[in-house]
Amino acid sequence: MSGSEGPRSRRNAAGRTKSGKPRPGTGGQGRRKLEGKGPTPPAAMRPGHPAQRRAAAAAAGSRRVGDASAAAAPPARRAPRGAGDAAEFVAGRNAVVESLRARVPSAALYVGARVARDERIEEAIKLAADRGVPVLEAGAAELDRLTGGALHQGLALRVRAYDYAHPDDLLVRAADAGQLPLIVALDGVTDPRNVGAIARSAAAFGAHGVVVPARRGAGVTAGAWKASAGALARLPVARATNLARALQSYRAAGVFVAGLDADGQTGIRDLDLATAPLVLVTGSEGRGLSRIVTQACDVLVQIPIAAATESLNAGVATGIALYEVAAVRSRSAAPS
Repeated sequence: MSGSEGPRSRRNAAGRTKSGKPRPGTGGQGRRKLEGKGPTPPAAMRPGHPAQRRAAAAAAGSRRVGDASAAAAPPARRAPRGAGDAAEFVAGRNAVVESLRARVPSAALYVGARVARDERIEEAIKLAADRGVPVLEAGAAELDRLTGGALHQGLALRVRAYDYAHPDDLLVRAADAGQLPLIVALDGVTDPRNVGAIARSAAAFGAHGVVVPARRGAGVTAGAWKASAGALARLPVARATNLARALQSYRAAGVFVAGLDADGQTGIRDLDLATAPLVLVTGSEGRGLSRIVTQACDVLVQIPIAAATESLNAGVATGIALYEVAAVRSRSAAPS
């Protein structure tokens, strides 16, 4: 091979003819440059992709705090919209308007600085002004931070911290009304929406309050207020440091304790204690009543259902049980 053939061969391999013009179909690029780059990597492995940034932030957050050998973790990026829900905020136009209509105790209404105004925002501002709730303007980034990344639509309502009652206050409320106490206690119910739904049923069927544990259970949050449809403004919720101890205290005061349990030996319609002072205890959907709370119950009752493989939502089960108790009390109070 002569010295002049080497450069010509390289030029030809680079995608050009002897005349120097690009070979058809190459676009003037060399063969190597036209080779593919392989399969597209997953989103979490593509630099700059939102999924990759979230994965990197999660990995950085899992590093042990104070480990001198670990590299400094990059600052966590703000969560994307719709990724969370802050407990002290109601986010979204419809949810905010509904909360203000229900007179949920509110600290401030935040309105996006550059959002398009519609009738819901105008109504929210008017309701807040009528109730003396401060109306503040906030940018999109600030609303994202306040609501924990929830889909706020340029509107967010900050709910005041709930003023919990003492468990004994519920007995006083029943005595002041001249009625047999009917109290609902929640053991391990962690969904605030269930707390709100149960409060709504409790208010509808004449209960005197709801008791929630201070730990390992949901309290009165923005989600609970929303699900209660205003019932939490009329029905007190007490917080017990130790739920089992609070139930024992109720028993000492002459109040019977009935726990809802799928394996209970007594049907809710056959509960003779319905006409006595009563605390109805509901457990979590997954685990049911805890062992120590079960030991504090006088009786375990069950709601008969068609299929043994089915289960009821905690809020639905409590509503059914309260209805049955209210029906028994109504029949016993009716003149014969």
